[in-house]
Amino acid sequence: MRADRLVRMSQTPDSAVRAYIEQHRAAFLDDLTAWLRIPSVSAQPAHADDVRRSADWLAESLRRTGFPVVEVWPTPGAPAVYAEWPSGDPGAPTVLVYGHHDVQPAAREDGWDSEPFEPEIRDGRLYARGAADDKGQVFFHTLGVRAHLAATGRGAPAVNLKLLVEGEEESGSPHFRALVEERAARLAADAVIVSDTGMWSADTPTVCTGMRGLAECEIRLYGPDQDIHSGSFGGAVPNPATALARLVAALHDEHARVAVPGFYDGVVELTDEERALFAELPFDEAGWLRTAHSHGAHGEAGHTTLERIWARPTAEVNGIGGGYQGPGSKTIVPSSATVKLSFRLVAGQDPDHIEKAVRAWTAGQIPPGVRYGIEFRPATRPCLTPLDHPALKSVARAMGRAFGQPVRYTREGGSGPAADLQDVLGAPVLFLGISVPSDGWHAPNEKVELDLLLKGVETCAHLWTDLAETWRPAT
Repeated sequence: MRADRLVRMSQTPDSAVRAYIEQHRAAFLDDLTAWLRIPSVSAQPAHADDVRRSADWLAESLRRTGFPVVEVWPTPGAPAVYAEWPSGDPGAPTVLVYGHHDVQPAAREDGWDSEPFEPEIRDGRLYARGAADDKGQVFFHTLGVRAHLAATGRGAPAVNLKLLVEGEEESGSPHFRALVEERAARLAADAVIVSDTGMWSADTPTVCTGMRGLAECEIRLYGPDQDIHSGSFGGAVPNPATALARLVAALHDEHARVAVPGFYDGVVELTDEERALFAELPFDEAGWLRTAHSHGAHGEAGHTTLERIWARPTAEVNGIGGGYQGPGSKTIVPSSATVKLSFRLVAGQDPDHIEKAVRAWTAGQIPPGVRYGIEFRPATRPCLTPLDHPALKSVARAMGRAFGQPVRYTREGGSGPAADLQDVLGAPVLFLGISVPSDGWHAPNEKVELDLLLKGVETCAHLWTDLAETWRPAT
């Protein structure tokens, strides 16, 4: 009998996982830092070769991990990496892990204490662009699956494991949905796990259950064919800037609810259980306001701050302008005015319905003599996984084993491409992330806490066993 098998038999599953992780910790961090040195900035054409190099590096790393199928998938933009590892068990669930290997731009002069693409470990933290968003959280799956195999003695994961790591998330994922639609048969899964997220804090591990969707538009109002003298013509012709101000003022009612008719159609309301779970979180509103650099909270009446940013739809003015903006005065009636709006959507809302509702509402706000145009960008759908879904319970149990305490539930107020996976593949989306707010995504001195990163590894090692033992999806 091999020595490693004797050692494994003498350990509990948890201790076997931890022992394997500790034994391979140094090599894991060496590999991760090598990947972080590749400046895979998808938003900058000068780094296009680096993004391709990042995809190739990850593909080779996944082959070394043991994935029998690893492919680099081209897109009209940056490449994605796909890998799969069948379990050999015909009844095992199929799980697709999503992440991204591209990163935000970064330069030392932005305020970094070290070179952003020369990783440094200081005080138990790994500093580098992509350390948390998202290379670190993608990479913990490689050591996690190896620890899972070592602790269980299996030759393959307990689930049918797939990975899809895109290369354009930081550029808005312009080709992602088309890629998922084109490769839907290969990507078919019973559940999707997104490792591009965070948790409440290092002391309060949490699992995110959903993300809001996003619809964006620009509305431009036109008055006279050119700027005209406000003394000669003002008060006798319609002013598009005034009309725009009235339109914006009509966007919400006195209770801060969106006043667009039909906007709330289909909204999945919070249950009493979900509201109670949100209320259990150690939320410091004063501290949150400091983080937001805001002097007060505001929002839809009847809801807490967390409910407003996680589970309620919103309409925001992102930018507004019209007429003269320079120093001093210029007494004109401007020829045009513009507003940019964004709508965060929650489960049950359909972006196509929202677009139609906003278009109809806008038409009703335009006074005679003013022409207008409205343009919508491609939308992102919301996603939400019910609290009683067996795969979500598995994620919470696995994370609870790794952290040694019960796991709580959150949602994400932002939006991302995860909803495309849910929409196209028809699979629930789950979130597994270990990043904390202080990690500084998109900011100078981005970092990841090494202890938490290894907790992510440990969570993965437990998760595949838990899913296989507790969930047999209907065929």
